[in-house]
Amino acid sequence: MAVVLAYMSPALGHLFPFCALLGELARRGHEIHVRTLASGVALCREQGFDARPVDSLIEGLQTLHTTTNVLQSARETVDVLTRRAELEIDDFCCALADVDPDVVIVDANCWGAMSVAETQNRPWVALSPFIPYLRSPGSPPFGAGARPWPGPFGRIRDLGVGAVTSLVFDVPLRRGIGPVRAALGLPPVHSADELLRRAPKLLVATAKPFEYPHTDWGDTVEMIGPAEFDLQRPAPAWLTEIDQPVVLVTTSSVPQADDALIHTAIEAFHDEPVHVVITAPTAGGAATKVADNVTLSGFVPHSVLLERAVCVITHGGLGITQKALARGIPVCAVPYGRDQFEVARRVEVAAAGVRLPAGRLSPGRLRDAVQTARTMGAGAAAVAAGFAACGGVARGADLVEQQVREAARTWEPAGA
Repeated sequence: MAVVLAYMSPALGHLFPFCALLGELARRGHEIHVRTLASGVALCREQGFDARPVDSLIEGLQTLHTTTNVLQSARETVDVLTRRAELEIDDFCCALADVDPDVVIVDANCWGAMSVAETQNRPWVALSPFIPYLRSPGSPPFGAGARPWPGPFGRIRDLGVGAVTSLVFDVPLRRGIGPVRAALGLPPVHSADELLRRAPKLLVATAKPFEYPHTDWGDTVEMIGPAEFDLQRPAPAWLTEIDQPVVLVTTSSVPQADDALIHTAIEAFHDEPVHVVITAPTAGGAATKVADNVTLSGFVPHSVLLERAVCVITHGGLGITQKALARGIPVCAVPYGRDQFEVARRVEVAAAGVRLPAGRLSPGRLRDAVQTARTMGAGAAAVAAGFAACGGVARGADLVEQQVREAARTWEPAGA
């Protein structure tokens, strides 16, 4: 049995994938300790994990709003993550001292904790529950959600895109993370790609063909497929009363400007032969029937809704997008910020659904996009097959255990 410490970014969208992997490790007999967002501590303890919140100052650093402007979204993301990184040093060191783990799993968005992990001799891995900030031959630079474009013209386009994304992403990253790494006696990194590759093993919660088929991130990066987790709750009574095909609309678990998606969906499908179920976790509250064929609810486990869904309209969050595609359900992705632009483009390129830019959102376009997406079941089914073949959290747990075994030859846990 190994003692496992998981340290993650304070976001519900990261907690669920971590819980999926940690649950598998717990079922294998490992002892699990978690540092996460304050509102997720009870959930972790419900799973049998020892859990405590990260420093409240870390959780307090949030992107205040999102924007359909890709460059501004990138700037805000880097600003938050680099400011958190400085605070993570002491917080993560305290967690290491408290738990004395045999192996550490660090969120790929915890740049300070990842840097600290480099300085200690315990085995560790990083987990990216989102499309990672990695470069690959033939793929456009991360962030803009640009379509892969092979050939010389594509390479020229990618150089231009890369110059811009480097200016708004890599330059502030170097400026923010440089002092953190210097204080730890570590060499500088020049990009997010370089930082993530400092991990001995990086587990990425996705798989081909959702990820671009040509992607090659190297030997230290492992695509394990979706790390799917959902609360075990019965289907709500109101769901059983719906007798029409369900179109599920989801918004982010982090406050962002995606309320327009709710209002547009209500208008787009008010006289269509479907029932729209809208989940808005940040709104809270009980389910309300806001129209004859529209139900608005706070948090509902998506797994019970997906059993009835014929299409999912999503803000481009990787979690719900992959949950839908893993069941062969096509997606209409309307991205607003962060990695959502990349997720939406992958939906489109995999022919598993439709990408509708938030700036072009209207009732008519949304209705047409969903009608088109519903014809793309074959692409969604191909993605589902790719996900299943990748091994999921069982494969991820194997890789964590492998790191422990390999490190055992050169390192003995404290007190052994």
